Formats: sequence, structure tokens, C-alpha cells
Amino acid sequence: MRVLVIGATGGTGRQLVQQALEQGHQVTAFVRNTSKLKIAHANLRVVKGDVLDYPSLESAMRGQSAVLCALGHKRFFYPNKIQSSGMRNILRAMKAGDVPRLICETALGIGNSVGRLGLPHTFFILPLILPFYMWDKLRQEELIAASDRDWVIVRPGMLTNGDASDSYRHGPKVGSYLWPVKTARSDVADFMLKQLTDDTYIGAAPGVGW
Repeated sequence: MRVLVIGATGGTGRQLVQQALEQGHQVTAFVRNTSKLKIAHANLRVVKGDVLDYPSLESAMRGQSAVLCALGHKRFFYPNKIQSSGMRNILRAMKAGDVPRLICETALGIGNSVGRLGLPHTFFILPLILPFYMWDKLRQEELIAASDRDWVIVRPGMLTNGDASDSYRHGPKVGSYLWPVKTARSDVADFMLKQLTDDTYIGAAPGVGW
């Protein structure tokens, strides 16, 4: 399958690129800085661009079968619309290129998963440290849900660089109202790649965690 990975230099994005290549997919990695992606493979094409620059995104979108989005940023402490504005451009480019499927990583703790990231995150980290970041993720989810693409929103818990697990959980009931929920980036990537050919969660936002 021909897949476009957006956010390919982030923690989950690198896992998506590596695992997709291992599974035999033709991968286009869409990045702002090509030097940050230290992966070389015959089936990998690295494209420089920015989700806020529609023409570069539309060009990278041509000929793709699906989009895997792990878009994030580190501008936590002031209002921004990077994720929602970027998603607006992604969806526009998907429609222009007739790309049917979108798998997008967001986070537990928003939408109908409010409270499921554990007490510390629910009452301290999200409202006091990450409110702007999470509000924009919520706007991103709303844009996806209103689109006409075949979409899956993937909501992991606190992301770690731990080893892949054969026992991670997924579904609408993943998470805890009391204890912090952790998720390895490798597991998130594994789950996202499975959604390329599995229709179970089309139009849904499952959580992923241990």
C-alpha cells in the first residue's frame, strides 16, 4: 500500500515509517527537515513540506492510498492552531487526490474519553500545562469527524519509548479515571498500521494503552 506519513520525524512518526517499511508498504515521509529522518530504504521517499503550506501537502498526497498522521509540536504554552489548521489542509488534499483513508493519532483525555488519562493528568497536567495543545487536538478531531473520508482517530495514553507489547489494549473503554495510562509509541504505530486494512474502528476513536 502507498502511505503518506505526516509527522514522520516525531516519536510515533518514526515508528510508523519503520514498521510500515518492514511490512512492505511504499512510504512517503512528509517532513519539514529532511535531515531529521535517519532512515534509508528503497521503499521510502522523503518529501520536504509543511502541513500549513497546502501546495507542498497536495503534491505529496498524489497517488497515495492512505494517510497516517502523527502530527504534533512543542508549542504548549500559548494558543495555536497547528494541528487543526494542518488537518484542514490534510483533508482538503485528501479530497483533491481522492485518498480514502485517514488514521490520525490524537490523545486520551479529550472528546468522549475525558477523564480516562488518570487523576494527575485530568486535574493538573491537561488543564494547567497542556490546555492549548489539547484544545487544538479536539478541534483536529472535530474536523476529522465531519469529513467524508474513512477515518480512525487513535487515542493513546502517555507516550513512552518502551518496547512493543503483544498485550496492549484498544477500544472505547481503554483508560482509567484514577491511574495514569501509558502507551508505547511502537504499539501506537502497530495499531495505526493495522487500521489500514481493518474496518472495525472506521468512524470511531478507540483508545490504546496497557
